[in-house]
Amino acid sequence: MSRSRLHPPLFLAGALACAPALAVPGTALDLYGRIGWARDDNLLRIPDDQPAFDNQRSDSWTTLEAGAVYDHTIGRQRFNAHAKLSKVEFDHFRQLDYDGRDIQGTWYWQVGNRFEGRLGGSYARTLAPYTDFRSDERNLREQRRGFFDGGWKLHPRWEARLAFSRDKFEYALAAQAYNDRTEDVVELEGRYLAPSGSAVGLVLRRIEGDYPNRRPFSLGTLTDDFTQDELKARVDWKLSGATTLQALAGYARREQPSFGSGRTSGVNGRATVLYEPTGKIRYRASVWRDFAPIESYTVSYTLNKGIGAGATWDASAKLRVEADASYENRDYEPRPGASPGTPGGTLDDALRSASIKATWAVRRKITLSAAYIHQARSGSPALGIGKFESNIFAIDASGQF
Repeated sequence: MSRSRLHPPLFLAGALACAPALAVPGTALDLYGRIGWARDDNLLRIPDDQPAFDNQRSDSWTTLEAGAVYDHTIGRQRFNAHAKLSKVEFDHFRQLDYDGRDIQGTWYWQVGNRFEGRLGGSYARTLAPYTDFRSDERNLREQRRGFFDGGWKLHPRWEARLAFSRDKFEYALAAQAYNDRTEDVVELEGRYLAPSGSAVGLVLRRIEGDYPNRRPFSLGTLTDDFTQDELKARVDWKLSGATTLQALAGYARREQPSFGSGRTSGVNGRATVLYEPTGKIRYRASVWRDFAPIESYTVSYTLNKGIGAGATWDASAKLRVEADASYENRDYEPRPGASPGTPGGTLDDALRSASIKATWAVRRKITLSAAYIHQARSGSPALGIGKFESNIFAIDASGQF
C-alpha cells in the first residue's frame, strides 16, 4: 500500500545505492560501504511564490554508509539478513543531519514438497519527505514491518497462498504525529502456474489502517482510520520471448470518514509491461490507479492516477545507463472545511519526475555512479498547495570487501 514520496536523501539512497555486495570466499557474510555527495536547488520543496527558509532554497549533503548482508542456506531453509547504517550531513540546513538505519531479515522456509513461504521483518529510520509538508525542522520517520506468507501447492499447476503483514509508521516531529499509523493486511490467493513459468491468480485482500492521533481540525468522530477490501487479479505472464506483463489490478472498496464522502470504490491497481528486445537494452512502462499515503497537513491519503516509463542500457560490460520518467495526478478530496486554500478550483495536483543515472564498474569491487533527478508539482490554489520545481545532481562511490 505505502509508497514513499520522492525526497532527495531517501530517493538517492535507492537510486545510487551500491551494487549487491560480492561474496566473501568461504563465508556467507558480505560487507560494503558507500560515500556520496548531492546538491538540490530546492531541498525543502518551497513553492515558487513563497519565501525560503533562511532565504536559502538550495543545499548539498554528504552520505556515508556501511552495511552487511548475510545469506545462508541450511537444507531447504534459507536465511537472509541485511543491516545498513548511514550518516547524512547537510551543508546549510544542519538541523536536518541524521543517522539512518535499515535492518531486514527473512526466513525462506520450506516443508516437504508442497509448503513454502517467508517469515520476516524490517526496521527503517530515515528523513521523511518535505514534498507536501512545509518545514525546515528535522522530521525522522520510523517504519517497522512484520510479514508472513505461505503457499500450498495443491497440484503442479495450482497453488493456494495466505499472507499477513503489519506496517507501523511513527514520526519524530510533533507537528507530524497525526500521520502516525498502523496498516494490517490479510490476503488470500488462488493461483494457476503455467508450464511456461507464467502465473495468474485471484486475490482477496483486506487492509485496515489505524491513526491513533487526530488532526488539529478533526470534528466529532471523524478519523483517518480506514478499511479497504479488494478483489484483484495478479498476473505475471510472458506474452512473448521478450515481453512480460506484471499486474495486480481489479476492484477496491474503501471506507474512510476523512476522505471525500467517506466511501469510494472502483478500479484500483497497477500494471507493468517489461520489454527486452536485445541483451543490452530493456524497456518498462507502468500505469496505476491506487491510494497512497501522504505526509500532509490536510489529508492522510490521496487517490493517484499515473503513468511511468523507463529504459536500461548496458552500454558495455562495465557501464550501465538508466532513465525513468513519470506523471501522477493526485486527487485529495479532503473533508469538508479542511482545506486552507482559496475557495473554488480543483482539489487535485500533479507530480512530474524524471531521472537519468549512469553506473560504472571501475573494478570488480568498486563502482562509481552519477545521477540527475528533476521533480515538479503543479499545485492547487484551492488546497493552499503551491507550485514548485527541483533539480538534483549526485555522485556516488561504493565498494565491496
